[in-house]
Amino acid sequence: MIDLLSLTLAELQQVLASYGMPAFRAKQIFHYVYQQFVFQWDQMTLLPKKDRIVLQEKLRIFIPPVLSTLASEDGTTIKLLLSLQDGHTVETVLMRHDYGNAICLSTQVGCAVNCSFCASAKNGFIRNLTVGEMTAQLLVFRAYVTPELHSIVLMGTGEPLLNYDAVLAFLRHIHEKETFYLGYRNMTLSTSGIVPKMYDLAKENIPLNLAISLHAPNDVLRRTIMPIADVYPLEDILKAADHYFSETHRKVTFEYILIRDVNCTTACATEVVRLFARKNVLINAIPINDNYDVGLYRPTTKMMQRFVRIVKNGGISITLRREMGSEIQAACGQLRIQREKVDSI
Repeated sequence: MIDLLSLTLAELQQVLASYGMPAFRAKQIFHYVYQQFVFQWDQMTLLPKKDRIVLQEKLRIFIPPVLSTLASEDGTTIKLLLSLQDGHTVETVLMRHDYGNAICLSTQVGCAVNCSFCASAKNGFIRNLTVGEMTAQLLVFRAYVTPELHSIVLMGTGEPLLNYDAVLAFLRHIHEKETFYLGYRNMTLSTSGIVPKMYDLAKENIPLNLAISLHAPNDVLRRTIMPIADVYPLEDILKAADHYFSETHRKVTFEYILIRDVNCTTACATEVVRLFARKNVLINAIPINDNYDVGLYRPTTKMMQRFVRIVKNGGISITLRREMGSEIQAACGQLRIQREKVDSI
């Protein structure tokens, strides 16, 4: 069956034409799905009954069931574990900010990048998500949690640039007026630094926010926590980031997860200053959620404040992100791992 959630409006119109249905039905269907959150064909009563019968047989609208829901005590973070059609699971997180709701989406089942601080790759890479499966993550939150959506971040499980074609198709899909009508400036793609794809992304001519997982100020340390550093050294990543900025005029953010006894030292902070001297970037320092699955832990508040102070005094823009979801296992992959542990008992 064809996955409706993977189709653009134009593609749906072509599909409907092949069934002998008029093109205007496509907008009616999209309105039901993306505005009214109606996911059953028999409930789309504006469509003729005979058409609904055909569509029921030909077009699939799969909204993944929610296996687990975890919410922080203050209500700022809600995490869902969703079940895909093949039985695999994927996580997605809603984060309530002062400026609006941001949804953190996954782009793969598992991850091949295998960063030491991330539980996503603990059981290896399984497969890429489809456009429809990424779209469904948004629809689940909008239909069952809140319709209010300000922005999305592709910062969940998986490396978005290793699922490049589907991810770009998804971003263009949710930008359409008839779906989510989300501006590209309200979309952020986070990458571990897949250099060739960063250059490809710069050619797409979309003002997408790019965030790069830095997490260490030199290649030696970075290799110990991010194996991908063996393939793409920092020098190449910085050149690709400069190119992206020159092509898109979008300031690149570098994410730096602060890990106790690993990369939150005075020496590391000083190296960060040297690395980004005279560069127009933003460092987003993120306290790691204590993650017992990977054995890495959050620095003390004093350690983090010292790190940020050194970088800021060095003339580099840096923010210390407010922790969200630490008590609900909001770090990538944690909820999925806990579910698999229960299922194996």
